[in-house]
Amino acid sequence: MLGNCIQAPTIVKGADRAAAEEIARHYLDKVGLSDKVDFYPAQLSGGQQQRVAIARALAMEPEVMLFDEPTSALDPQLILGVARMLRALDDLGKTLVVVSHDMNFARRISDQVIYFEGGHAVEAGTAQEVFGNPQQPETRAFMQSFHDEDGETRFATNNGQDQKLNVTTGSRGNLGQEE
Repeated sequence: MLGNCIQAPTIVKGADRAAAEEIARHYLDKVGLSDKVDFYPAQLSGGQQQRVAIARALAMEPEVMLFDEPTSALDPQLILGVARMLRALDDLGKTLVVVSHDMNFARRISDQVIYFEGGHAVEAGTAQEVFGNPQQPETRAFMQSFHDEDGETRFATNNGQDQKLNVTTGSRGNLGQEE
């Protein structure tokens, strides 16, 4: 994994190999994989591979990171780990743009939300504003479709079953999590 994480900084940015390794080790540690630096991708779980990809991106030291459906391929019990990781990236001062159809996940991790419909921004505001008190009729209708009779947000799992998801955040400074 170490070689995977230093390739772009050394080739694209022309970074010194030793400096690139130090940065890569730092971010692999931040994502809880410091003990896996000599592993190959096939030796890692899907969640671990995802965290290596994040460490690899962080090694380039970007100001903004885009996450497209970071929970879509995960079992519901692994979603909490992704939420913790994104919060910890936020703590590192990174600007995160997260695209998600998982409304409960988005509500829990977001500072700002933009609701799109038909390729156009319909409403923008804080997570509390957009999820709790949407102003636009399209946003209200969409948000209402994700609530059950108790007002709890629901989501469909990968197997299509309708289930509730309760996400809580733990230590915001630790990117590593158990799988």
